Amino acid sequence: MKKPQLNFFNLVIVVALLVAASYIDSCGKDKQEATDNKLVLVYPSHLDNLYEEIEVGGKKLGIIHIYSDYPDYKWIEAKGEGIACIDDVARAAIFYSQYYSSNHERIYLHKVKMLTEFILFMQAQNGYFYNFIEVDYSINKTYKTSVAEPNWWSWRAAWALSETYNLFAQSDPAFADQIKKSMDKLFNTIKKNLPVKKNVKEIAGFERPLWLQGETGADQTSILILALTNYLKISKEPSLLTYLNDLCDGILKMQEGSETNFPYCAFMSWENLWHAYGNSQSYALLKTYEVTHNKKYLHAALKEIDNFYPYIIKKNYLNYFSIRKEGGNIIADEMNQFSQIAYCLRPMIFASLEAAKITKKKFYSNLAGKLSLWFFGKNISGEKMYDITTGICFDGINNQNSLNKNSGAESTIEALLSLSAVQNNKAAFSIVEKYLEHK
Repeated sequence: MKKPQLNFFNLVIVVALLVAASYIDSCGKDKQEATDNKLVLVYPSHLDNLYEEIEVGGKKLGIIHIYSDYPDYKWIEAKGEGIACIDDVARAAIFYSQYYSSNHERIYLHKVKMLTEFILFMQAQNGYFYNFIEVDYSINKTYKTSVAEPNWWSWRAAWALSETYNLFAQSDPAFADQIKKSMDKLFNTIKKNLPVKKNVKEIAGFERPLWLQGETGADQTSILILALTNYLKISKEPSLLTYLNDLCDGILKMQEGSETNFPYCAFMSWENLWHAYGNSQSYALLKTYEVTHNKKYLHAALKEIDNFYPYIIKKNYLNYFSIRKEGGNIIADEMNQFSQIAYCLRPMIFASLEAAKITKKKFYSNLAGKLSLWFFGKNISGEKMYDITTGICFDGINNQNSLNKNSGAESTIEALLSLSAVQNNKAAFSIVEKYLEHK
């Protein structure tokens, strides 16, 4: 039997197929090796599942469903409040804008725009923002945590708008202009209501500033500061720069203790109370330092980070404590360790990494890495709180022996924000990587 002959044309095809097969195989190996060699902390699958697009009055908006319960993690309505809120949508807009900046997948730019459209939709005539939207897509204008007023959700909306503005300034100038007009409306209202006097009052032996948001609310004031520092880069308004300095000076008055005395230079959240969630004072002061170059803000922030954050880690974290002054000494009135949630960790991680960026000191990157280990089991429960394969973050540690395994929007996004920041810092990421290698 005669053997088949390979002519020149057939030979070329065979060689081409062999080369292609080799290339595909090598690409597959390279991709696998890249995946194996680079631990990815941030996986937004669960947040993507909480995202939904709705249509109101012919306009498309993006929302984030508030609650998602174990074990199937389907959407759950917030009874009496609604299905979505500015608080979570704003957080998600910030996360997705950062995520898009790192991976350039257009779907995430689209989500940022849709979520920003929701924020714009929720702005009231007075410049502030409503918080909740109902099942029928009507705005909840009366519930106590949804009224358009100077409060957490208005500041968080402003922070998100100030973060997304730059993303669209180049890619979609017309939309960026809408964002700026919304911010202008809010800050024009703020300018009309700037405090005339910087009054103080004594609470539990401490002098407290009354010109912060919520009178002595250093916690929510810090969110406003984050929006204000960004806005001042867009619109250089002298009165707002003065206001920014006034707010930061008020926060300085909320710092208590010393390097060697409790509460170790911590910034109180409100009156004589410290709580872990949303305590972004140090981060806000560091962002202000970048605008004003006023070193008193830098030094005050570093004092808290240097002294209070290690104390918190050593205590296996706290939920809150209150203090009083007695005979010149600061005494802990009440202290509670639970519950512990992702929102307690993110402000400290952000502040630590901002300190690392400014000072170039590895200590702060390492501190951020140590703080982030809470998500992976280095916590009082010993249980992993975040799953890198799904992006699910449990809603909290109830006590040493009990977890809340639901995974709502706040916990999910605060975890993603935290770990996205850690992923982008080599020293912080290395600490997480080494910890997980030995788990």
